[in-house]
Amino acid sequence: MKEAKKQGLKQLGLLIAGLIAINVFGNYFFKRFDLTADKRYTLSESSLNIIKQIDSPLYIDVFLEGQFPAEFKRLQSETRQTLEEFKAYNSNIIFQFVNPLEKEEEREANMKMLYQRGLTPVSITVDDKGKQSQEVVFPWAIATYNDKSTKVQLLKNMMGASTEEKVVSSVQHLEYALADAFNKITKAKEKKIAVIKGIGELHDIQIADFLKSVRESYYIGPFTMDSVAKSPQRSLEALKKYDLAIIAKPSKRFTEEEKEVLDQFIINGGKTLWLVDDVQAEMDSLYNESGSILAYPKELNLTDMFFKYGIRINPMLIKDEQATPIKLATGEPGSKTEYQQYPWRFAPFVYPQSQHPIVKNIEGVKFEFANPIELLKNDIKKTVLMESSQYSKAIGVPTEVSLDMVTEETNPKDYLSGGLLPMAVLLEGKFHSMYENRVLPFKDAKYKAQGSNNKMIIISDGDIIKNQLDQAYQPLELGYDKWTNNLFGNKEFLLNCVNYLLDDNGLINIRSKDVDLPLLDKEKVHENYTFTQILTVGLPIVVLAVFGFLFTFLRKRKYAR
Repeated sequence: MKEAKKQGLKQLGLLIAGLIAINVFGNYFFKRFDLTADKRYTLSESSLNIIKQIDSPLYIDVFLEGQFPAEFKRLQSETRQTLEEFKAYNSNIIFQFVNPLEKEEEREANMKMLYQRGLTPVSITVDDKGKQSQEVVFPWAIATYNDKSTKVQLLKNMMGASTEEKVVSSVQHLEYALADAFNKITKAKEKKIAVIKGIGELHDIQIADFLKSVRESYYIGPFTMDSVAKSPQRSLEALKKYDLAIIAKPSKRFTEEEKEVLDQFIINGGKTLWLVDDVQAEMDSLYNESGSILAYPKELNLTDMFFKYGIRINPMLIKDEQATPIKLATGEPGSKTEYQQYPWRFAPFVYPQSQHPIVKNIEGVKFEFANPIELLKNDIKKTVLMESSQYSKAIGVPTEVSLDMVTEETNPKDYLSGGLLPMAVLLEGKFHSMYENRVLPFKDAKYKAQGSNNKMIIISDGDIIKNQLDQAYQPLELGYDKWTNNLFGNKEFLLNCVNYLLDDNGLINIRSKDVDLPLLDKEKVHENYTFTQILTVGLPIVVLAVFGFLFTFLRKRKYAR
């Protein structure tokens, strides 16, 4: 008996010593194990590099607390687990889940405050066995570090998608959304962006929301091309100080000197985001007495430049059956005016099919009077980021465009020879100067005929970056259409373009991460509701009762002797 007791104490001592050794070892060697098949909780190297730099408390307030439908409970759970993973690697990350609508007396004031900060609520219809109710949810978070803060969108806005589909896409986007927010408020600005002026571009108020968003992460300033005529060499040297040049819907013809400045900026490593349409057509001009305009080619003098880089923007208009809506007045004269939505086929609605990190899992993007991009053969790698649908075609110009076209009847036979027309293309590689083996417009002692690896993005629509204005002529959020109350993914797409062109730490590559979240079949659950209840609630009770009965029976049988 004593030997058995000694043996038991010995085993207990070894167990305690082993646990102490494991804890001591764990203090020096940190390792977390992700047992999920898709490695959804394994942070990327880019995320880890960002959070390693956080040396003081970073606070995150998550507004996902309260009574939510099952879909949002899942988003809440995934957000919490992702933040716990961040916190495990850096204890300076402190987060809390709060319900801004918990107190009835503060509800209205809190909603107003959050809305003013750009945190738009989502109204959800909850259907519980036929009983419907409305829930207001703020699927946002606010991250604060020292004296800087930024908002984090947790639920992606996807037109036509179910709540479950939105949640799945949002969960895939969580790590990137949080890491990008941390990067914005913890990292000092380094890169510089030049917005090219003096080319008949969009006014600042028309791209104000985009500029405001970009300014959170980068230095941004205007660069006028008027100075090129006076001193092209000095203008080139000034432009070289920037990392990215944005050309937003030019309408004036580029001179050869201006083209050489931009060309040498590219050859010397400068990134460029081109938002160029080659046809003159404006929606604002359509709202006249006749309701029609003449669309005709622009003379931008960029064809040879783009040809050298490997693409051609054809002066044609894309007409697409997968279109965004337009709201028009209907009814007879003298009667009450009514408004009705029609698909506007000259405004393609694009859900990207590409798996490239720039466009993966983003919302649908609205184009307007876009042109087809032709890909040419050369050594430059070309990735189509956006293209029209299968049921689209290119219309030659000059041509008349009328609002009456919304009533046109079409069928698939109209698009047998068209479809899948590129509208946004990423170019990567070693670009050759357009003036290679040609006479230079101005002498440049530092002229290069070929550059090192570089990249640019060309989008054949200048209106993609244009925000609307409210009644007080204040800029609305980029992608928001005040006439139809739809929010498109233009802002996310363009910010991704900028981040990809300027990204040094590969943060945007997190967007390639796939998360597999199996969705619950609500119809099957409703059909088998009683059986499901018995299976999930009744069966465990029966099993427990059987186990208790057997245990009691065997115990009595053993000790009854």
